[in-house]
Amino acid sequence: MQPAQHKRIKALQGVRVLSLALNLPGPAALMRLHQMGATCTKLEPVAPPNAVTADPMGLYKPAAYQTMHQGVRLVQADLKTEHGQTAIHKLLAKTDVLITSFRPSALNKLGLDWKALQKHYPSLCMVSVVGASGPRAEEPGHDLTYLAENGLVNGLDLPATLYADMGGSLMTTEAVLQALLLRQSNGRQKGRGVFQEIALSDAANYLALPRTWGLTTPDGDVGGAHAGYKIYPCKNGRVAVAALEPHFAKRICLAVGLEEKSMHAMRALKTHHAFAKFFASQTRQQLDRLATSKDIPLLTLPK
Repeated sequence: MQPAQHKRIKALQGVRVLSLALNLPGPAALMRLHQMGATCTKLEPVAPPNAVTADPMGLYKPAAYQTMHQGVRLVQADLKTEHGQTAIHKLLAKTDVLITSFRPSALNKLGLDWKALQKHYPSLCMVSVVGASGPRAEEPGHDLTYLAENGLVNGLDLPATLYADMGGSLMTTEAVLQALLLRQSNGRQKGRGVFQEIALSDAANYLALPRTWGLTTPDGDVGGAHAGYKIYPCKNGRVAVAALEPHFAKRICLAVGLEEKSMHAMRALKTHHAFAKFFASQTRQQLDRLATSKDIPLLTLPK
């Protein structure tokens, strides 16, 4: 008998989310909220001539835009016009959570600041995605600047992915859930909307905590100091070795031809040299077999 297919739990069934957020963090959060069962609508600026969308993501990476907006109802309106204001307030009247990514001053100009919204829609929750929190919310910035600010950019190489944006999208999803829970159980304020602010700089700072704690700095065990937790070249590619725990370290040491090493010995230069020499003599296929046969956490990669 085939095992039952895992069904995604629709925890947000019946929850209505409206997003004004463009680019990546907001749409990525909206994608996850839709996957959790929320009914999601996104109001975008009116698209320029010969364009489908005014969202920058839709212009420079249409495939990513399409992925994030599957199942999302898309509406276009110019919020600076009377028609646009009518359109958004019609949507807000039947919305549980509003997500924005404007600077606070822009929200004020549009009459969409929290104070104004709370007055007109007492049960509405709002999650405001900003670059940095507090007085820095008006500063221009992007994923790269927030990562650089938190020590997550090395040399002249760009980060492998948009960590602050994606971390911010998860925090946005978390903030939506928290706002809904608080609205449901907030004592005398039960039923009243809740405001949450998510800063991408805070997301970068959170992701940087292992480095702040010294775990991923060069002298940290997961920063290169431990011979069993590194990337080595092999004959026809690279190998990512993650044999950190003592039982994994013992297995990899035996495979390399070393006696069982203490945690201190795993940091010794001669241990690093022995590991490097061994891996340089192995092909990816040999290392893949080793990982399977000896139950060692390693993954081979092309050059």
